[in-house]
Amino acid sequence: MTKKVKRHSLPVIITHWLIAISSFLLLFTGFGQMPLYRRYMLTEVPGFAWADQYFITISMHYIGAILLIVAIFFHIVYHVMRNEYAAFPKKGDLKESIAIIKAMVGRGIEPPSDKFLAEQRVAYLYMGIVILGLVITGIIKTIQNLSAISMPYQLALVATTIHNIFTILLVFGLIAHLAAFAFKANRPLLESMFTGKVKEKYAKERHVKWNI
Repeated sequence: MTKKVKRHSLPVIITHWLIAISSFLLLFTGFGQMPLYRRYMLTEVPGFAWADQYFITISMHYIGAILLIVAIFFHIVYHVMRNEYAAFPKKGDLKESIAIIKAMVGRGIEPPSDKFLAEQRVAYLYMGIVILGLVITGIIKTIQNLSAISMPYQLALVATTIHNIFTILLVFGLIAHLAAFAFKANRPLLESMFTGKVKEKYAKERHVKWNI
């Protein structure tokens, strides 16, 4: 039997999937606010007739936002209380990330890694900034929709524009995150997001700086 080592705890796995599911829900319902789904006949697909109904999509968008905020809050509190910062970026990560990517396409030797690859730490920072930007601008947009509050038009316009920009950045981030598993070297990590474990052989060969 292949020996495995623990990489992620159950709370980490649950938080990861809550963020993933809420992000996809937010993207789907967010684009649903535009006349895309009826124009491209998604509403004709069985089970998706509701996809362009504003009240339904905005309600689901708020639900997704609540799930995302709860997951982020738990993620921060959980790791701060446990003093766990292994995924936080380090000096030289960008340069090391480039070296790792080159190695995965056969151009050079991959540098030894810690528990998290340098490219994962860079991606963590990127997604953190994007999601934080979405949450802040999303809250402003929500306040704008409250009838009891009058918000300056320019503030609402800026918030909406920034929210849209961060939405596109989120799409790029998710695509890059999924595309990373196209590389064979990264595929053992996929198992850990379901089971919390990776093969010991893989960990010792690729994550030599990780104190297993």
